[in-house]
Amino acid sequence: MNFDFSALLVLLTFLSGFIWAIDTLFFTAKRKLKAVSGDSDRETAKEPILVEYSRSFFPILFIVLILRSFIVEPFRIPSGSMMPTLLIGDFILVNKYDYGIRLPVVHSKIIANNGNGPQRGDVVVFRYPEDPSIHFIKRVIGLPGDRVEYTDKKIYINNLPMEQAIKGEYIGIGAGKMMDGASLREENLGEVQHEILVNSYRFSGSFEHIVPKGHYFVLGDNRDNSKDSRYWGFVPGENLIGRAFFIWLNWDWKNGGISWKRIGSVL
Repeated sequence: MNFDFSALLVLLTFLSGFIWAIDTLFFTAKRKLKAVSGDSDRETAKEPILVEYSRSFFPILFIVLILRSFIVEPFRIPSGSMMPTLLIGDFILVNKYDYGIRLPVVHSKIIANNGNGPQRGDVVVFRYPEDPSIHFIKRVIGLPGDRVEYTDKKIYINNLPMEQAIKGEYIGIGAGKMMDGASLREENLGEVQHEILVNSYRFSGSFEHIVPKGHYFVLGDNRDNSKDSRYWGFVPGENLIGRAFFIWLNWDWKNGGISWKRIGSVL
C-alpha cells in the first residue's frame, strides 16, 4: 500500500483550520473576558496547546497545500527507466499548472488552462493506469490520434521516422552503472531533441498502435529498461499529474552522495 501524502496534507490542513476557527468563534472571547474580570487563574485563561499549534501550523500547511496541489510538486526518481535524462536519485519539480488544475485527492479538473495538454517530448508524471496509487514518469511520444509504430528500436509517428543519431557508448556512474556501455543516441521528436539509451543486443519487439482520444503513448528514455506504454497501454488524460521541468537535487549514495553538477538542470 502506497502512502498518500496529499490526503494527509489535506486532512492536517482541515483539522488545524477547523480547531483554530472553532476556538476563535466560541472560546477566545470568553477566555479574554474571564482574564480581564479575574474570574479565572492564569492557566485557565491561557490558550490551549492544541489551539496554539493549530493556529501556528495552519498558515504553513495551507500554503504548502496550495503550492503542492496546484503549482509545483517535488518527486524523487527511484529507477533508471528515464536514463540518461533523469538519473536514479534525482529530485525533480513538476509543473502542475500546465495541464490544468486538479483538486487534490479526488483529482477532478477544475481549471482546464485553455485546454493545454502534453506536447510530444514532454517528460510527464502520471498515476500508473494499472495502480493509480503509484506515480510513474515517462516521455510523451504519441498524442491522441497518432499512429505510433516501434520497430528495430526506432519510432515512427504517422509513418514518419523519428531520427536517431548515435553519439557513442554511455558511461554509467553510481546507481546507473548497470547501463555502462549502452548505445547513447539523440532522438529527434520534431521540436524536441533528447538523449536515449539503447541496448543493441536486447530484443524489444515491434508494435503498431493508434492512440485513443484523450490518451497518450509514453516511453522511457532508457528504451530497453523501461516499463511503459509498450507493456501496459496508454495513459488517460485524467491520470496526468504534471510536467517535470527542473532537477533541484541529486543524491546517489553509490556515487558519493550529492552530484552538484546536476543541481539546477532544466528538463
